[in-house]
Amino acid sequence: MRSRWGLSPRDLIFLGVLLAALLLAPWLVNDYLLTVLIVILYSAYTGQAWNIMMGFAGQLSLGHAIYAGLGGYVAAVLFTSYGVGPWLGFLAAIPVCAACGAVIGFLAFRFGVSGVYFAILTIAFAEFARIGFDHLDFVNASAGLFLPVKQYTHNDLWRLRGSPAMFYYVILAAALAASVLSRLLLRSRMGYFWLAIREDEQAARAAGVDTFRYKMYAVMISAAVTSFAGVFYAFFYNNLFPEQVFNISRSIEMILGPIIGGIGTLFGPILGAFVLTGLAESVTSVLAAFGIDLPGAKQIFYGLCLLLVVVALPEGIWPWLARRLGVGERNR
Repeated sequence: MRSRWGLSPRDLIFLGVLLAALLLAPWLVNDYLLTVLIVILYSAYTGQAWNIMMGFAGQLSLGHAIYAGLGGYVAAVLFTSYGVGPWLGFLAAIPVCAACGAVIGFLAFRFGVSGVYFAILTIAFAEFARIGFDHLDFVNASAGLFLPVKQYTHNDLWRLRGSPAMFYYVILAAALAASVLSRLLLRSRMGYFWLAIREDEQAARAAGVDTFRYKMYAVMISAAVTSFAGVFYAFFYNNLFPEQVFNISRSIEMILGPIIGGIGTLFGPILGAFVLTGLAESVTSVLAAFGIDLPGAKQIFYGLCLLLVVVALPEGIWPWLARRLGVGERNR
């Protein structure tokens, strides 16, 4: 028997245990492991945002870092120049990123750019943004934009200033919200249209689906959700450099989690983030313990994980694991 969300009792137990473990984590781990968990949840959030566009609607974006970068810069400039808090900055970043996604989507879908050519177009826009911000003086160009850092005796959630534990719960809440939003979208009428477009766009068009409109919705919603990742990044690290936030490597990091965990699934991006980031940090720690300095160790590990999953589990880890645990479905 399933709930109104389509979840079985076993699913609810699984999710409840996982949520309890995540809520208790700051009380059970040291500051280093807590920082690792923050990075994992950040990767899970960005993976979920990208998954809306690719996993649900089948539109491959390889320049998704543009939305995180724009969101971060909008909130950071408003904060440093006008004293506007990050949450209001996030509200301002949403339409900016959605508009950027609309421009990219319109140019692509109106003129029939799809597949690998659409992916190349997204890379081009991310590179345009990186080069442009690298020369904009009002954001300090290539020298980087720095947010003021003060010693706080208490957590200031409104201004996103405080301890790592506060940032952990913020990104945990964001990842949970992204999961709920993804679930709602996937079970909506629009979600079914997205799946039809992903599986066979011509057949969907022949069945009466306005593919242009719903692909635009996918791009704009994914871009708007991704904008919060940039806001969080800016206030967690207190700096923004165009070469970092818009770099194609950032976009690749966003998509690796869903690919490893399972594209088009709800839990895949989360599992992929835990596998990639968690194991990569473990590999780095082990190498450091033995005094081994291996440049690019994480990138090598990412490549090996991707190779193993593509060869052994082309659907991703989560669909394979879910079948053995008896929980979830492919598009849950």
